Amino acid sequence: MRKELSPKSIPDPRPRYTQGILAEGKRLLFIAGQTGVDADNNVVGKGDVAAQTEQVLKNMKAVLDEAGASFADIVKITTYITDPRFRDGLNPARLKYFGDNPPASTLVVVSGLADPDYLVEIEAIAVLPE
Repeated sequence: MRKELSPKSIPDPRPRYTQGILAEGKRLLFIAGQTGVDADNNVVGKGDVAAQTEQVLKNMKAVLDEAGASFADIVKITTYITDPRFRDGLNPARLKYFGDNPPASTLVVVSGLADPDYLVEIEAIAVLPE
């Protein structure tokens, strides 16, 4: 079960994310920070945060698929970007993959990631019913 929480006393950020998620389930899935690399470990979309975000979420989908889960099961993400101007470039892919089920979300601007070509990294927590 998943219930979105959006108190009237704070701004409603949807459709980008939800202020809180009340979740019940039997299993937790912790997804390591995913970056914009393909199966051959090549950076996809060098210099393009939108292309990298799309690849990040494709990689996350692969982990979800392996666990028998979906993006609707994700209750929390943390997104790391290397430049605050990249914020808007995240939204098309996020809306595509999360749709009407945005998770609780934290965005952090960092001075760098594990590879200088990485512009974005996203980690997630999912709650699975069975």
